Amino acid sequence: MKLNRLLTMTMILINRKKVKAQELAELFNVSVRTIYRDVETLSSAGVPVLSQQGVNGGISLIEGYRMDKQILTKDELTSLSIALQSALTSYEDTHAQAVLEKLTGVADDKVKQSMDHLFIDLSPWGQNGLLKEQITVLKKAIEQEHCVSFLYSTTHGTMTKRLIEPHTLVQKGKVWYIYGYCTLRSGFRLFKISRMKDIKEELRSFQRKEVHLSEQPWDQAWQQPQNLVELTLSFDASIQTLVEETFGAAHINYDQSIVQIALPEDEWLYGLLLSFGNRVKLMNPPHLVDIVQRRAQEIVALYAQHKS
Repeated sequence: MKLNRLLTMTMILINRKKVKAQELAELFNVSVRTIYRDVETLSSAGVPVLSQQGVNGGISLIEGYRMDKQILTKDELTSLSIALQSALTSYEDTHAQAVLEKLTGVADDKVKQSMDHLFIDLSPWGQNGLLKEQITVLKKAIEQEHCVSFLYSTTHGTMTKRLIEPHTLVQKGKVWYIYGYCTLRSGFRLFKISRMKDIKEELRSFQRKEVHLSEQPWDQAWQQPQNLVELTLSFDASIQTLVEETFGAAHINYDQSIVQIALPEDEWLYGLLLSFGNRVKLMNPPHLVDIVQRRAQEIVALYAQHKS
């Protein structure tokens, strides 16, 4: 991740008089162009970085510069270490691991103890080596600005060949996605990694487009009015806690045991409604009631065949 790279780069420059951009690019497995962008970021943050061209050139810090070892407070050091530990549960990153070890090395006993007070495990239950491998490949492609090809399955099982310019890995809820520019659809799309098959990093490079990730564009697309349907659900009071976890307390009328919420209509929604069995009843809209009823009948028919 960029923050890890910037911290490690600064430590290297403090310990060494001058470093070639190519050497840093090979160390971090990124492009030389990315290294020079990192230099600009450090300079903007107040770190006096110098970049010299030519045979004897390289990247260095102004002579005499030293980073105050107290640049991070104990609380900040703890928070950063926990964030790194959490990230490393999802993908392999030797550089992030190196940064974590350095942070741990300068931490006192109190900070180390505080690091054990919270552990965020982003990996799914059980062993999921494939997901970790996929995330690692996608992260590498993002850093090197290489396109990625894969087969993508829709909720109906239709497979399409995709080529994207990967920009950002996104974890939404418990699910991992890749946000990138899709050449097939000529626009940015959010792809669920679990639906991606045969992921390959291509030699074809791309230039990152300007996106404002702080605005969470995937959320904006998801919440477009044309994609949403207004739902009214009644639920059994015995599963109130589960309903709160699924839909949020703000959408619940507790006196009437009613949920009113707008969600995108797709296969995910049909499966979600059916997953409650007979403990949640869809009341509106009528067309969606028909769809859920028909699918429930198909499930009953399927199991009736086994009995006969």
